[in-house]
Amino acid sequence: MTTVGTIRLVIADDHEIFRDGLKLMLSKQDEIVLVGEADNGKQLIELVKEHKPDVAMTDIKMPVMDGIEAAKWLSEHHPDTGIIGLSMFHEDNLIIDMLEAGARGYLIKNADKNEVLDAIKSVYQQENYYCKHTTGKLARMIANSKFNPYAKKPRLEFSDREREVVALICQEFTNKEIGEKLFLSPRTVEGYRVKIQEKMGVKNSVGIVVYAMKHGLY
Repeated sequence: MTTVGTIRLVIADDHEIFRDGLKLMLSKQDEIVLVGEADNGKQLIELVKEHKPDVAMTDIKMPVMDGIEAAKWLSEHHPDTGIIGLSMFHEDNLIIDMLEAGARGYLIKNADKNEVLDAIKSVYQQENYYCKHTTGKLARMIANSKFNPYAKKPRLEFSDREREVVALICQEFTNKEIGEKLFLSPRTVEGYRVKIQEKMGVKNSVGIVVYAMKHGLY
């Protein structure tokens, strides 16, 4: 994914070792400049006030002020700053709260470098990002939550075949399994999957599930 210009980023996490790892990774990226770091939500807010970054990446659970409260304030006062929540496994309810507070995306803390970069660039371009490690349970929780980034977007039309593929993706079938059910090759199914993701404006199967459930496609 390419970007236009440099992405100005701030990070907030109360674990210095984690921040140092992120800084090291980001220092090798020409498209992303780290302009500040914080160890709690209040410091994050002050950083955003001062630097007006494009993206803020923040841990959800922090002392003094957590990421959820910080996200609520930032969404109201600095809506142009895209927020990415950072979570541990098994924190599904906190991820929901973070999205409802105004985050545009979230990542599990052990996400690999490519996914971290993809999330930052997606949120910078005002797209939503769902971590690829998301479970089917969490995807359904997101779809049933108050979080709805599609509310102001026009409804899209899908062919009968696309709807069939979407329904099977929502049931967590692989491309091979979908192909067997629909008498299509895995490559053809992958072609449908890519087209569906582009049409919905999502990055992975989680995005397809959330979109589909929000729009009654499944």
